Amino acid sequence: MPDLIEQLRGDLADRYSVERELGRGGMATVYLARDLKHRRSVAIKVLLPELAATVGSDRFLREIEIAAGLDHPHILPLYDSGEAGGLLFFVMPYVDGESLRDRLDREKQLPVEEAVRIATDLCEALSCAHERGVIHRDVKPANILLSEGHARIADFGIAGAVSAAGSERLTNTGLTVGTPLYMSPEQVSGEAEYRSDIYALACVLYEMLAGEPPLQGPTPRATSARRLTETPRPVHRERPAVPEALDHVLARALRPLPADRFSTASDFAAALRAAADPSPTARTDDEPTGRSVAVLPFDNLSPDPGSEYFSDGITAELTSALAGVAGLRVAARTSAAAFKGQAEDVRTLGRKLNVGAILEGSVRKQGDRVRISAQLVNVADGYQLWSNRFDRRFEDIFAIQEEIAVAIVEALRVRLLPGAERSLGEIGTTSVAAYNLYLQGRFHLERRTWQAFERAAECFLEAIAEDPDYAQAHAGLADTYLLLERYGLMHPRAAFVRFKGAALRALRIDPGLAEVHVALAYGKMIFEWDAVGAEAEFRRAIQLNPDYAPARHLYAWSLGSRGRLDEALVQYDRILAAEPHRLISLTNRGTILYFGRQLEGAIEQLESVLDLDPAFAAAHQWLGRALEAAGRRDESIAAHRRALDVLGDDPESLASLAHALGGAGQAGEARRLVDRLAELGRSKYVSPYWLGLARLGLGETETGLSDLEQALEDRFDWLLFLEVDPIFDSLRSNPRFERLARRVLEEYDRDAAAAPDS
Repeated sequence: MPDLIEQLRGDLADRYSVERELGRGGMATVYLARDLKHRRSVAIKVLLPELAATVGSDRFLREIEIAAGLDHPHILPLYDSGEAGGLLFFVMPYVDGESLRDRLDREKQLPVEEAVRIATDLCEALSCAHERGVIHRDVKPANILLSEGHARIADFGIAGAVSAAGSERLTNTGLTVGTPLYMSPEQVSGEAEYRSDIYALACVLYEMLAGEPPLQGPTPRATSARRLTETPRPVHRERPAVPEALDHVLARALRPLPADRFSTASDFAAALRAAADPSPTARTDDEPTGRSVAVLPFDNLSPDPGSEYFSDGITAELTSALAGVAGLRVAARTSAAAFKGQAEDVRTLGRKLNVGAILEGSVRKQGDRVRISAQLVNVADGYQLWSNRFDRRFEDIFAIQEEIAVAIVEALRVRLLPGAERSLGEIGTTSVAAYNLYLQGRFHLERRTWQAFERAAECFLEAIAEDPDYAQAHAGLADTYLLLERYGLMHPRAAFVRFKGAALRALRIDPGLAEVHVALAYGKMIFEWDAVGAEAEFRRAIQLNPDYAPARHLYAWSLGSRGRLDEALVQYDRILAAEPHRLISLTNRGTILYFGRQLEGAIEQLESVLDLDPAFAAAHQWLGRALEAAGRRDESIAAHRRALDVLGDDPESLASLAHALGGAGQAGEARRLVDRLAELGRSKYVSPYWLGLARLGLGETETGLSDLEQALEDRFDWLLFLEVDPIFDSLRSNPRFERLARRVLEEYDRDAAAAPDS
């Protein structure tokens, strides 16, 4: 770039003599120069002009100033920085050596001892930076310099400056912060933290040992997906000189979830040194699953079977409480719930859930008293680590929950962070009656039937009457109205009015509750058709609680509605890395594949859900659609019939079956189903969308499109998927359908959609 080097020479002539270009990367070009004042060779890095325009000089220089404060023998120092003629630059020592990238390109693999030494040197450098609040964000071989037997890491500050500029502006430039081959899964989603650097360094070490980075894919997204769902191939199997213990350390540092990796770079370094020690007493990794637990659903031993909500609630609250403890990995409740009622040995369950301990127990509630028995079992040997029985008056339930959680933490020898003891008992209310009603409401909400939704609403309203400032109860009520609309059981306008009141009340009480922002986000999506506002709320919820699966799940669903299918898959893969048995996320991942016309992958995914739970109706519904799109009509019809067997007269299942039957030439039965939908509409809300879908399957195109147009007047949210759903592919060239799809897109993607009239 001759013009740039000449400009640089002119602008910096009083301080540096710029000699020649040394190289260039994704963010900057590097020049060899002479520091005229100090008579030394230096390297000047100049940000690419388009990147400099995105970052801005103030932001860049502020971040560089922070990085310049790092003083460590394995960190390449910053001598100078500034702006010259619109160019942003910083100055480092010129290292008379080579980069690790150059070395690996030449030799592919490094001696084990040298690779470990380089990695431990860099761990110390990262530890120094992290203690000062600085994250590198772009650890890779090209940023690691080797000279005189030492390794030093360069470019602290540059990635931080770019990241601080904001992901949206960065995306508009077509540039990314970080290098995909070395980026952690959370950094791909824009959520870098200290342990992201540990992950990147582990990728570098893996490459030094194996000759290539771990788990590569043909594209950056494919690489990210593999790293969420697969474990790296142990290096020692192909290179016996690598100790098996070193593979164990790498496996831990490369875990998809940050909480499962080493807590600090210093811990990573200590494990590396121990792994490289050939002595038989050396320890490598403090038992990867040792500080992890799964809370199995507590058995309900109460005389009244209706008290099952209470045992389920205890399970949920204990899981939530323990998940807030630093250093303790807790299996997701949905994953553990998949094993409810199974008689398998706890050691087998522990291996399936990948945890070191299992908490199991029972609840017996009778009158105003409750007895909770619990035991913590070591998966490795099946022996009890702890057990206790709590016999209390029901009004003491909060204290019982906290007592159990604290006892488990002590049994696992996990040190709580300051303030964690207090958080174990925080559940949003001091009223036992309100809490009891809230648990009942959540229990009924999971039933997903009209009667259960009605009962859930009653429970949440009664809980609010007991404690008007119970934010979780208001959020639960908002969720109820969302589901009533989503399942086509309440007119969107009527549901919106009730939803909005409950959600805003919860927001006023506790604006920091992730559940509230998820409800608001989904409400903006399905009621207000405000795609931009919905995305902002989803991101806010994820920021408040990155591990709250419903936030990522519904955010992914909204991304799917806008055709951002790759992004949706990344979110679902992130969820499933933590909760591999979360049925609705597994199902929706298959749905996204269906939207992307990856029909065989979708069918395989949805069938795997039904292997876990043959009665999971949503999987049957979407499997039916995928099979129909693949031309497997008989199998499609069978799948839709199974959904109806589970759900009864469900409008979605009736319409989907009618569409499949119509396409298969079975018009008589299809028309009977259309009549059944119309009959149901006389006693409850049935969206015109479902009638339209059924009639389109019969070839009644004009009538079917009229129904869809009527559904648009109702703002029925299933229309948001017109552009991506293959079921409408035969209509893509129909002018009337094109106008309808364009209207939906225009209303959904505008910056501030108006709320539906009440």
